[in-house]
Amino acid sequence: MRILVTGAAGFLGSHICDYLLAKNHTVIGMDNLLTGSIDNIGHLFQNPDFLFIRHDVTNYNHIPGHLDAILHFASPASPADYLQFPIPTLKVGALGTHKTLGLAKEKRAIFMIASTSEVYGDPLINPQVETYWGNVNPLGPRGVYDEAKRFAEALVMAYHRYHGIPVRIARIFNTYGPRMRLKDGRAVPNFMTQAITGKPITVYGSGSQTRSLCYVDDLVDGIYKLLMSDYNEPVNIGNPQEITMAELALKIKNITRSASPIIEEPLPQDDPRVRRPDITVARKILNWEPKINLEDGLEKTVQYFRTKLSAR
Repeated sequence: MRILVTGAAGFLGSHICDYLLAKNHTVIGMDNLLTGSIDNIGHLFQNPDFLFIRHDVTNYNHIPGHLDAILHFASPASPADYLQFPIPTLKVGALGTHKTLGLAKEKRAIFMIASTSEVYGDPLINPQVETYWGNVNPLGPRGVYDEAKRFAEALVMAYHRYHGIPVRIARIFNTYGPRMRLKDGRAVPNFMTQAITGKPITVYGSGSQTRSLCYVDDLVDGIYKLLMSDYNEPVNIGNPQEITMAELALKIKNITRSASPIIEEPLPQDDPRVRRPDITVARKILNWEPKINLEDGLEKTVQYFRTKLSAR
């Protein structure tokens, strides 16, 4: 297959490019490098099956030749990013999705959108199933990301119903692993950077809020299985094992053998209290579930962060 991946220089996008190339597909990576980094894909530049295009996907997209699939993964994805870039976040969810859907229509390609567990907002049910409509504050600071993804899903389904485009909607839950930025702003990079450098490990609120963490290799495997399926409805891709942020902070402190104290900071507005995917659909439709346990995944990630921090 010849596949376009937007957001190719990001954390997830770069791992997806690696995976697709390992499966002998041809990959065109596109990124405007707002939050992505060339360092994540530099090792691919010598691969004749990989081409990188620096481009803002919210503008007109022209790709010569055929495309079999488009994976639209371009978007700021951490709270620190979409609070810093609220309007680009909305634009890539709306205009970027519209432009890439138009390209998929032109090329008669499969279209996959990287959606998110944030479409559920601060959920009133736990775990979250795909049929749950969510509890989102559209006017809060996180609304720019939540509503961008909710609109993107609506647009994708409209193109599917009206134009007959085959679509894939991946609702991605919290994912971690190598290539996350040191100042990404999410829990795992924050805790690891603080623990390794001996700074206080900052937990927001009491740390009782939960997340479900999926190692990136598992996540990308699920993404690929969804791409290769013929399922057009949303699918939760994530790890159903739930952990509190206080427990995660202590686990990372122990793995890094850090002497850093764990301290509490004020809870951000609209921070979800729980986050846990119901992956019944993924198990049934894709025959997929995560295999890498949290301790093993964190060990691999710590090694990456130690290397990055020692190189600074």
